[in-house]
Order: sequence, then C-alpha cells, then structure tokens
Amino acid sequence: MIQHDLQTQADTAAHVADTAAHVADTAAQAPGHVDLGEILMHHTADAYALDFQPLFHLSWEKWPDIHLAGLTLNLTPSKHVIYMAFAALLVFLTMWIAGRRLEKQRAGENAPKGFANAVEALVLWVRNDVAVANIGENGAKFAPYIMALFFFILYCNLMGLMPWGATPTGNYAVTGGLALLSLLTIEISGMVQLGFKGYMRTIFPHVPGVGGAGAMVISVAMAPIEILGKLVKPFALCVRLFGNMTAGHFVILALFGMIFLFGHIETWRWAIGAGSAVLVLGIMLLEIIVAFVQAYVFALITAVLIGVMQHEH
Repeated sequence: MIQHDLQTQADTAAHVADTAAHVADTAAQAPGHVDLGEILMHHTADAYALDFQPLFHLSWEKWPDIHLAGLTLNLTPSKHVIYMAFAALLVFLTMWIAGRRLEKQRAGENAPKGFANAVEALVLWVRNDVAVANIGENGAKFAPYIMALFFFILYCNLMGLMPWGATPTGNYAVTGGLALLSLLTIEISGMVQLGFKGYMRTIFPHVPGVGGAGAMVISVAMAPIEILGKLVKPFALCVRLFGNMTAGHFVILALFGMIFLFGHIETWRWAIGAGSAVLVLGIMLLEIIVAFVQAYVFALITAVLIGVMQHEH
C-alpha cells in the first residue's frame, strides 16, 4: 500500500514537472514573451552575484554551512551584504570629508559652505531635533547612534535607485537586524538608566489608584502585554522599512513591464513607452522622498522608544 502511494506521488510529481516544462517552453517560444516575475525578483531579491550588464557579470559559489550549537550558519557575502558595506563606507567618507572641510573653513575664519555646510546642517538637525528632542537630557549620548542609523539607512535606500544598484533595506533580514540592534539599545540603555527595579516596573507596571492584591493581579496580568509591546515595536520598524522600500521597486518595475506587455501593439507602442517612462520618472522622484522619509522615521521612532525607556513614568 505504501509502495503504491509512493509510486502514485512520484508519477504525479513527474507529470507536474513535465507540464511546467511544457508551459515554460511554450512561453519562451511566444513572440515578445518576457517573464516579469523573473525581472521583479532579479532586481529585488538577494543573490550571490553582481550584475553590471552589459559591462560584466560577477558571481560566486556559496560557502559551506557552519553548524554551531544546533544552528546552521552561512557566512557567504551576498549582494546585499556588499552594498551594505558600501553604504557604511559612504557614511564614513561623508562624515570624514565634511569634517575635514569644516575644519579648514573654520581655520580660515570662513563660514561653512557647500557640501560641508549641507552635511553639518543635516547632522545638527538629526542630533537636536531627532535625538535630543525625543530622548531628553541623555540624548547627546545616543545622538551618534541615531545619526549612524539615519545616514546608513538613507544610503541603503538611495543605492537602489542608482544604475545597477540594489536596496539592502528591501531585505527583511537587513531591516530585522537593524530593528534587533535598536531593541537591544532600547532595553539595555533602559536597564542601565533605571536600574533593575525600575526596569522591572516597565514589565510589571503599577496602576495608579489600585492597591493591595488587586494591584498585584493587574501588574502580573499586564506583564505579557508589556513584553509583547517591547517586541512588537521593533518588529514594526522592520516591516515598515522593508515594505516601503520593496513596494516602490515593485511599482517601478511593474510600470516598466507595461512596455513589454503591450509593446506588440503597433498603434500604441510609442504612447505606451512614453507613458510608462513618465510614470516611472514620477515614481522614482517619489522614491527619493520615500528614502529620506523612511530613514527619518526609523531614526525618529528609535529615538522616541529610547526616550520612553529612559524615564520610569
């Protein structure tokens, strides 16, 4: 009986594979056929390759897995990892070049100007209006972290709009890592600031006006909700950034796909091409704004959550 079932499953799998191959062959032979799904995944998904067509294409093999304490790890650098390293390098170069130029301008008793002035204004805005304004008296200590978050996410967002670029923040593993780092910063800094007793009150809150056994029952009952709230907030940061950056690229590529889907219509070919190009240009301009807004939102909410944990009330 078992052998018969296994044979039936094998026959079904073979039939499905043959059908899929036939559909693929038929689609490939169709004139003007373009696999839009493949195009979308090629430009948004991670890969072990860098595609700079028609200049060159570089790919590499995945390294062997590492098994550690029951976990399977793989440390092969992917496309998004390389672009993250490039974004980190750009953040360093931006601050270093701006700092050197500001130093020279002030040494000559000149007012800041040009690139250095723009970077200084942006840094002061993030420091004063995002970090210090939302964290409070301890905001200056966290300002470097908030600024690093803002500029790193900004560069990751913008690189996806460049030719041959990729958007690391369109990868949920990247946004999840950033959110996890924020969670650790929020909770550890809160524990250091409030002490163990004060930190536990953020998990077992005291309800004003309630005392005795009722207060204890409510405090214990609220603990799971408070713990869940601590985890949901960084999860929301992760999903918001990932969703916004991925959705924009899907819209752009889908609008480009209109050219391939309707390009075989001779009468409307030029109109469809021109219309798609105008729409894509508009969405690209909107995506530049979204890149700045999402970097700001991530840094702002992180600063707000740090500030909430710095004060016991």
